Amino acid sequence: MKEGEVAFDGIPGRAFEFYRELEGDNTREYWHAHKADYDSAVRGPLQALLAELEEEFGPAKLFRPQRDTRFSADKSPYKTTQGATVGGEGSAGYYLQLGADGLFAGAGFHPFSSEALGRYRSAVDDDKAGQELQAIVDRLEKKGFSLVGERIKTRPRGCPADHPRVGLLRYTSLGAEKRIPKTKATGRQALREVRDAWRELRPLVDWFGAHA
Repeated sequence: MKEGEVAFDGIPGRAFEFYRELEGDNTREYWHAHKADYDSAVRGPLQALLAELEEEFGPAKLFRPQRDTRFSADKSPYKTTQGATVGGEGSAGYYLQLGADGLFAGAGFHPFSSEALGRYRSAVDDDKAGQELQAIVDRLEKKGFSLVGERIKTRPRGCPADHPRVGLLRYTSLGAEKRIPKTKATGRQALREVRDAWRELRPLVDWFGAHA
């Protein structure tokens, strides 16, 4: 932690209640009436948690709570989760999300540029690098992580149907995440849960850094 930063002492239950209520009343009136709850129960604790993880994983960025509704039919003004990422835009990194049901801790690479997508698919196609990634994601799934990301409906052009890693080749962005329920997301335990999840995800981040 840096000098002047507040030590993390847990995520209060009010954080999850705040988002449950926001799901039912996503209005500017509700938000402004409960802005103090957001600052004290959501933003402040998350900033403190991420500050304690910064030395090991790097600085984090919290997303804006407002939604960009310019090109969306859904004009709800606020996101019903608070997200944060560690890692620059377009690079592999970690993420954390707080919502009504608890936390999600994950990591991945999104979005792929066309060049990065080509590097990713070449690495997956390569026997050594591809088998390494397959082993990483298999191990993560056994530990309770779910693979997430955008996928094409079929296989990439030129990919044989019997390719041993055709499932991975279908991804155009790829990550893995694990839900941390509210029972484990309060108190100092939340810090341990997120740290442990990110440590388990480090091989995936490192693979992307080396190959994509």
